[in-house]
Amino acid sequence: MTTQIHTRGLMRTCAALACLMLAACSSGDGSVQRFIARVDQQPGGRVEPLPKVPKYETFAYDDQHMRSPFVPSEPTGVGSIRPDTSRPRQYLERFPLDTLKMVGTMRLGNAVYGLVQTKDGIVHRVAVGNYMGQNDGRIIQITPTQIRLVEIVPDGLGGFMKRPAALGLSQ
Repeated sequence: MTTQIHTRGLMRTCAALACLMLAACSSGDGSVQRFIARVDQQPGGRVEPLPKVPKYETFAYDDQHMRSPFVPSEPTGVGSIRPDTSRPRQYLERFPLDTLKMVGTMRLGNAVYGLVQTKDGIVHRVAVGNYMGQNDGRIIQITPTQIRLVEIVPDGLGGFMKRPAALGLSQ
């Protein structure tokens, strides 16, 4: 009997909620209709004219007297900068430059030498004019804190270019 009472109460509550929902959906569009009428009474705005389109100028490409736009005008480095493939390779050219460490300098008479350590822990003596690294890096200066080189690297256009590099003293 109590379940019947709960069921009846629940049905009455649902019916009351349905009535409230239907009442909320009544046609109270008066304010919307007034807004639309007020907007329709206002004068329309002015439309800006379209901008003038410039006249298209054609270009006749005479390929008999001009270079192709898809080929570089001057291949950089052709004949000027090239690695010397005929010279014998030095031992430190086997190693990438970032795997070598400068560990000090040494002076013998008037000559200054750099001390470079490879990954296997062996220390090598280098002088100005020696080569090291895998990009034809030639040593141009040795100071107490660094060894400066000039490498010859591909420029991406079929030629080569010089790039400065340095090995700093390891702490």
